Amino acid sequence: MKYFFLSEGWTVARVWASDGLWQITAWRRQPDIQRMNICLVEENELLWLYRVEEAILTVEVKPTTPVTTSQTIGQVVLKRLMSAEQVIERLGSAQTKCHLQNIQLVVQ
Repeated sequence: MKYFFLSEGWTVARVWASDGLWQITAWRRQPDIQRMNICLVEENELLWLYRVEEAILTVEVKPTTPVTTSQTIGQVVLKRLMSAEQVIERLGSAQTKCHLQNIQLVVQ
């Protein structure tokens, strides 16, 4: 698995694998991209952790709301996805917040 952090208010757009842009018809499925229930808080900004399958090489992300002319960033391409070890190191060196949807899964 590979990982990346994505700011609240941004979403995944296009995805690339080793043979180019992800084609649902060729793969016969959507790429496996899951938002985890863990986020970092940096300068009052939430950065959510996402997990992607190993076949994914690059992820394009964009804001969920339309970009106005005063904003300079309309999309970003993430080319260096993180390993699990890099995520743990990042979580250990930052102010973290755990978002739990079901506390019973943790306390049992």
